[in-house]
Amino acid sequence: MSIKEQIEHAQTDVANTLNLYFEQPLDSEKKIKEATHYSLFNGGKRLRPFLVYATGKMLGAEKSDLDVLAAAIECIHSYSLVHDDLPAMDDDDLRRGRPTCHIVYGEAEAILAGDALQTLAFELISNHNFKCSSKTQVKMIAKLAHASGLEGMVAGQGLDIAATDKVITVQQLERIHKLKTGALINCAITLGAMCSPNVSEQTLDNLSVFGYAIGLAFQVHDDILDIEGDTVTLGKPQGSDIAANKATYPALLGMLGAKEKAQNLIQQAHEALANIDADTTLLASLANYLIERDH
Repeated sequence: MSIKEQIEHAQTDVANTLNLYFEQPLDSEKKIKEATHYSLFNGGKRLRPFLVYATGKMLGAEKSDLDVLAAAIECIHSYSLVHDDLPAMDDDDLRRGRPTCHIVYGEAEAILAGDALQTLAFELISNHNFKCSSKTQVKMIAKLAHASGLEGMVAGQGLDIAATDKVITVQQLERIHKLKTGALINCAITLGAMCSPNVSEQTLDNLSVFGYAIGLAFQVHDDILDIEGDTVTLGKPQGSDIAANKATYPALLGMLGAKEKAQNLIQQAHEALANIDADTTLLASLANYLIERDH
């Protein structure tokens, strides 16, 4: 299968796992439940679940364990997008070609839907009977919490807000995106690896280098697409970063410099994979795809 087909396969798997939760009777207010479901099933790429599956499969993890971790990390990612789109944050009306959650259901409902998705992630992991030890299960919960919180994604979002309308350096921008985007991408890879019965510290270290490299490359390419893409293909307003006065790699490095930055990061990712004693073909293909995609 091509890398796109592999990603689509992961999309189906994680959707099936999430649907199992929403198909059960839920003692929840109808509108909040609908807003939560809407936020999860709105056509996302499911990159982070794919990374859970690809890494875990590469290292011999159980598919049922990976299903739960992929679903959990997508819940965290989706919650972050719901809150990012709010008027108090990025104030976006369009996400993946569809009206954002607060536009459809209201601001209060969107905040609650995001809250529900965040807690659902930890509910899924804590309730699952993993093949690995309970000690490892607790470590997985801690890893996801750390990547999502004050020293991870939330920290990155806070730095991003603080940098709006200000002149910052490339190093400061890199720190923002290592936390805002890279922390959760890296966590997806780590969670997939932690399911493996035999994963070495050296492998985890190299996967971490790989994760941060592709996470940053992903963001650099997003900045490029914000200028070179179009609204229909992107699924969000083209030029939204410029309109919001946000610092971007093309603004700081120029378009050519930004493209070179993305290429260098993907080279770093490939070098990290070369140090792993496993078949890293799928992860290598994903790295290349990240800076070739059009949305």
